[in-house]
Amino acid sequence: MFDPFAAALHVMTSGDPEFIRIVLLSLQVTLSALLIAAVIGLPLGALIGIARFPGRSAVIIVLNTFMGLPPVVAGLLIYLMLSRSGPLGPLGLLFTPTAMIIVQTLLILPIVASLTRQVVEDLWADYEEQLRSLGSSRLRAVPTLLWDGRYSLVTALLAGFGRASAEVGAVMIVGGNIAGYTRVMTTAIALETGKGDLALALALGIILMGMTLMLNAGAFGIARLAQRVGG
Repeated sequence: MFDPFAAALHVMTSGDPEFIRIVLLSLQVTLSALLIAAVIGLPLGALIGIARFPGRSAVIIVLNTFMGLPPVVAGLLIYLMLSRSGPLGPLGLLFTPTAMIIVQTLLILPIVASLTRQVVEDLWADYEEQLRSLGSSRLRAVPTLLWDGRYSLVTALLAGFGRASAEVGAVMIVGGNIAGYTRVMTTAIALETGKGDLALALALGIILMGMTLMLNAGAFGIARLAQRVGG
């Protein structure tokens, strides 16, 4: 009798090259997108959090709206930009890991920027008077506020990683789910389940669930650490 869990365990422990390649590509794409989103989103969110300018409320509303951007819509937008008739078509990025990184960055960036804005805005409200007494301007206060809110911001980054790692539709649209080139865990699970290869699909699902469990455990541990430090 076929035992899918035993078969999945065999795939995970047998050193299957396809399984390893899919997992590594998934991590490469998601971590690259997270790094780009962090480099852009952390300072951007901080600046929006402490700056006062015309249209600020509209910018915040747009950021919050993009936090819930449907992945297939993000995939469609990037597809149109990278297709041959699109503005970035000559670069030949469509159906490559780079295109997948771009679309995941688009999905993560609003999350990182919005959560950073809220954290920094709250910290600025608490420490504005103290920072100004030390001669710090709003702009010069950004690194200090980011450092002070580092535990909350790590949680924000984990949230972004979680969204990107679980994404299927957007990466399939721009990546094409090409075997050995753009096939990641989520798209492989969808494909292999449809083909009836439950062993590989379940093995990848276990890895994905394990990553999600570690992310939640990490977020919980960081929150507890922040409470101890704050206390």
